[in-house]
Amino acid sequence: MKRIKTDVLVIGGGSGGLSVAAGASQMGASVTLLEGHKMGGDCLNFGCVPSKALIASGKAAYAQAHGIQFGVADNTPTVDYAAAKDHVADVIATIAPLDSVERFEGLGVNVIEEFGEFISPTEVKAGDTIITARRIVISTGSSPLVPPIPGLDKVPYETNETLFELREQPEHLLVIGGGPIGLEMAQAHIRLGSKVTVIEGAKALGKDDPELAEVVLNSLRDEGVEIAEDALAAEIRGTAGAIEVEVQDGRVFKGTHLLMAVGRKSNIDRLNIEAAGIERTRNGLKVDAGMRTTNRRVYAIGDVAGGLQFTHVAGYHAGVIIRSMLFGLPSKAKTSHIPWATYTDPELSQVGLTEAQAREVHGDKLEVVRFDYHHNDRAIAERKTKGFIKVMVVKGRPIGTSIVGYQAGELINLWALALANNMKMSQIAAMVAPYPTIGEVNKRAAGAYFTPRLFDNPTVKKVVGLVQRFIP
Repeated sequence: MKRIKTDVLVIGGGSGGLSVAAGASQMGASVTLLEGHKMGGDCLNFGCVPSKALIASGKAAYAQAHGIQFGVADNTPTVDYAAAKDHVADVIATIAPLDSVERFEGLGVNVIEEFGEFISPTEVKAGDTIITARRIVISTGSSPLVPPIPGLDKVPYETNETLFELREQPEHLLVIGGGPIGLEMAQAHIRLGSKVTVIEGAKALGKDDPELAEVVLNSLRDEGVEIAEDALAAEIRGTAGAIEVEVQDGRVFKGTHLLMAVGRKSNIDRLNIEAAGIERTRNGLKVDAGMRTTNRRVYAIGDVAGGLQFTHVAGYHAGVIIRSMLFGLPSKAKTSHIPWATYTDPELSQVGLTEAQAREVHGDKLEVVRFDYHHNDRAIAERKTKGFIKVMVVKGRPIGTSIVGYQAGELINLWALALANNMKMSQIAAMVAPYPTIGEVNKRAAGAYFTPRLFDNPTVKKVVGLVQRFIP
């Protein structure tokens, strides 16, 4: 058994872990990184990257079938599902070198391709090596949650970890789970030529503003996706190519393939965290505002910390703890400025409080301003007029923004910047956006906040009248 010592030990080579390892090593700390599966973690191999690549294939197919509005004849696309998966694999392979063992060893990181297990509060065993570390970072991410639905163990099914290796196109894909993953994959598959049924136990896109979510759900239904809500799966039966899902109210949905997309669970079972004196919660590991666990030497970041489960959150957490670990400076994570997006068509994005949350917190102090895509000239030119932006404002400052529509995931960046820096609506309104761009949606939303203050204000009109009379 080998023994080594290191300043920083990172357990997990996903987005957050790689950010910590690269940053700490380049700033002079000795770093050891453990990864027992694939470098790049879920995001590169099974999540964000492959899903967006398959969505791109679906968009290409959809564009061929809907060109008439641009003066281009509609054509029924010929889809090679296996070739679409080749595209997905190529995208992963293109990005993979940035997350590779070779790159990180080149940065000075000692990479051990083994899973880690605590054997004491300061020691972790990985294969035939015991590592003693001054600081330890757990960034082991999450995996698909597969609930114990009766019959599921007897029926073949996919998760996001297996779907992108599937080469045979599903004739009829059943998706259990109406969250972002389920709906993104539902739309991609309907556009690639499969029939799709989404089975959701409560409300689809239930974590988002229901007014915006409805725009997305109606769009998917218009494309042919069947979305069954309040349909809690009670039993699953059948064989490969002939699967049935019966829900609690007796409805039965039939298909050829099944995708489980009901949520995520933190990857902590291998860690033997009890040996390190680390407490767990229902969703992961217990952490304080600085991302420290109940063992002060150990941090937990990303999905395993039990909060928002997004790649960009793991990267943000990495920045928070590097400040603390390497420089001994106080550093705390917050969530009020963290955006998220669902990459359906139209896209759906959010940062800060939704309208319902803002009304609960601020009551009558809240002002809600809106701007519709159908008033944006670039959206009109692109035939992308479905959608709107909604900004929640208190005392002249945005506290939340919800967007549904074309490029909503890009538009939300400005509002994430505004919330992170406590900016005013006047600062957003002062921005000059090039014409014609979708980005003008943001500026026009800020302008909508000032419209009644300027154009419907008797005092303003009186002042203007006096100026015109007395100023030569």
